[in-house]
Amino acid sequence: MRPDTPADHVDHIAEAERLVRTAGLYPEDAEHLLLQAAAHLELADARERATTLYDQLLSPSAPHPPENPTLIRALKAANLWEYGHEAEARAIIDGVRGQRPTDPAPWVIVAESLESHDELDQAQDTFSQALTLLLPAPDLEPPYSTHPLLYGRHRVRRLLGAPHDNWDERADRVHRARAAASGRTPVPLDELHDPKRIWTLGSENPEEIRAEITRLQAELGTYREALSRPFPVAVLHWPATELTELLTAYPGLSAEYPSHEAHLATIESSLRELSASGTPNLGIVTGTVPSYEAFAASENTPPSDPTLLPQYATTLAARGRAEEWPPRPAENCWCGSGDSYGDCHGAGS
Repeated sequence: MRPDTPADHVDHIAEAERLVRTAGLYPEDAEHLLLQAAAHLELADARERATTLYDQLLSPSAPHPPENPTLIRALKAANLWEYGHEAEARAIIDGVRGQRPTDPAPWVIVAESLESHDELDQAQDTFSQALTLLLPAPDLEPPYSTHPLLYGRHRVRRLLGAPHDNWDERADRVHRARAAASGRTPVPLDELHDPKRIWTLGSENPEEIRAEITRLQAELGTYREALSRPFPVAVLHWPATELTELLTAYPGLSAEYPSHEAHLATIESSLRELSASGTPNLGIVTGTVPSYEAFAASENTPPSDPTLLPQYATTLAARGRAEEWPPRPAENCWCGSGDSYGDCHGAGS
């Protein structure tokens, strides 16, 4: 939810105001646009204005109920704490934890907020609560979206001087596996999360900070490609009713989608090919015609242009709309049939 452009190259206030205006034009995308606007305001230290946007999204009178109100509350709490509203932030964080969200993102935000304010025991408890809820089976591969929880808990426990436990070992295995899959030699998590390094980065001695930054740049240069793509490689899925509406409005896209059955088969085969080629972090995003039309308008491109489709998929993935692929065999198939993946599109995999 945070803009990636450095502060030196962006007028964050102007960008926030542009996003707010765009949200007024495209209410279907208002949640994403206003969250981006709030992030720009935080970067400009206009934190009260950012809180106003969070409150606007959470208001009962909002035109559209928020898709992820828990995430918005977590972002609001982190922002409030940064400009002196600690008591309110703590109350919201307690509420987020009490709601036990199944989305990892709110957990990460509130735990890291506690960590940044030296509430390390509370941060560890929050990371642990989230992992216990979201990863109850120790023998299953952790979904990509839960990796920040594993890494965050490991980092906090290193700061606390706690000995390794099963979760810490699991975090290290995931870290090493991701590096190996990308052909990189991993920097051990214990070294990345060495408290001396973290404390050095908070030093007031410019020479110490400069030396540590140089070391980090040398060691983490191989991570740049992975960090530049924090969302999955996603394939666009149209439910049957949406595809019918899309092709009725834009019949020129029929060449891309000869039938709904062929569309579903193409999704599965494309993802299997990407997986076989070693592409990590694969996902599926589900499109809707109103959302697609709003995106086309924001790009000044007619919706009938087929080159817009992959751009739309990438944008949805960047907004956190991707569902990880493949599902586990016993989970519902991504196509929406109601059958298990193993008995539907995952049969024979």
